[in-house]
Amino acid sequence: MRILITNDDGIHATGLRVLERIALALSDDVWVVAPETDQSGKAHSVSLSDPLRLRKISERHFAVRGTPTDCVIMAVRQLLDEPPQLILSGVNRGANVADDVTYSGTIAAAMEGSLLGIPSFALSQAFAWADGASPPWTTAETHGPDVLRKVLEVGIAPGCLVNVNFPPCTAAEVIGVMVTRQGARNDAAVGVDARVDGRGNPYYWISYRPQSSEPVAGTDLDALARGAVSVTPLRLDLTDHAAHDALAAAFT
Repeated sequence: MRILITNDDGIHATGLRVLERIALALSDDVWVVAPETDQSGKAHSVSLSDPLRLRKISERHFAVRGTPTDCVIMAVRQLLDEPPQLILSGVNRGANVADDVTYSGTIAAAMEGSLLGIPSFALSQAFAWADGASPPWTTAETHGPDVLRKVLEVGIAPGCLVNVNFPPCTAAEVIGVMVTRQGARNDAAVGVDARVDGRGNPYYWISYRPQSSEPVAGTDLDALARGAVSVTPLRLDLTDHAAHDALAAAFT
């Protein structure tokens, strides 16, 4: 089985090396095509106005000066002589749950894989970043292969991708796997940090605020809070079917 791996944290990210070891537990035909630089928060963006530069790092390892979506397109449409049978994106440094799904370049790479008709996963390792902790990478590396195998045995429907988040605890402390739905935070995590430069001019950073709300049972947020691996199937069809039917009736 040929596996393509990518990420949004960049070609030199620790999580990418972790993901490569996870992939090698499933196959020896693993290709790495990842962004040259950190592309976190780029979502499903494509570089339409800038050229893409491809750099070979080593055998089966390439860097693309572009977004995670660009990396998947380049790998499948240009670089590989045969398309992959599986695409893995991550392991992201930090969870991709709830509202993060709409911002995440990690998830976007898996979206692109799904659009190309290839079974795709996004994998992320949660950690207490606000407390200065480091990601427990061994949690993802230990539990990742079995989670992927189990999902692949069941199968991934066309137009679907699987979002996997590992809890912020050691591998031994994980209580199991929960199949979840996408959660929602009670308060927006995104804020604006206003600062002043050395010449007295204002500038701003988009920032994240720690969340302390009680997660709803059965959601990805709930799973991580319990110490479980969260497995959330996501569909590319964003249609609100209930609203569709109500509007259709109104215009009949």
